[in-house]
Amino acid sequence: MSFLSDFKSFAFKGNVVDLAVGVVIGGAFGKIVTALVSDAVMPVVSFVLPSGDWRTSGLVLRHAANPKDDVVLKYGDLAGATIDFLIVAFVLFLVVSKIIKTAESRFGTAPVAPATKECPHCLEMIPAKATRCKACTSILS
Repeated sequence: MSFLSDFKSFAFKGNVVDLAVGVVIGGAFGKIVTALVSDAVMPVVSFVLPSGDWRTSGLVLRHAANPKDDVVLKYGDLAGATIDFLIVAFVLFLVVSKIIKTAESRFGTAPVAPATKECPHCLEMIPAKATRCKACTSILS
């Protein structure tokens, strides 16, 4: 097979296309959740905290030899990004768990056939599709 045909067979497999659609929808959903967090939740958090605009807070470390090379540790920005992540992860958890519960209640879960069974003669575990026991060579019905 040539490189182009290998790439074509890879790119148009069902799993790859499904993954691409999931990534695009996830990106769009992420923008919605980020907007919800930054426009609705974080203003309430800023209102509750005493310092108000806490995302811009940080610690300035002065450089002794050259004061123009100050280092700013933005712990407020880090805390805000962490809170954003936790809220986005929580909302995604709620949405995904709701989707899974809805799918299970609507479609049910298919019973999974066991991979092994027990030989009635010697009680050895054998493959479920076996017609003869590998341990005692009994014919199974």
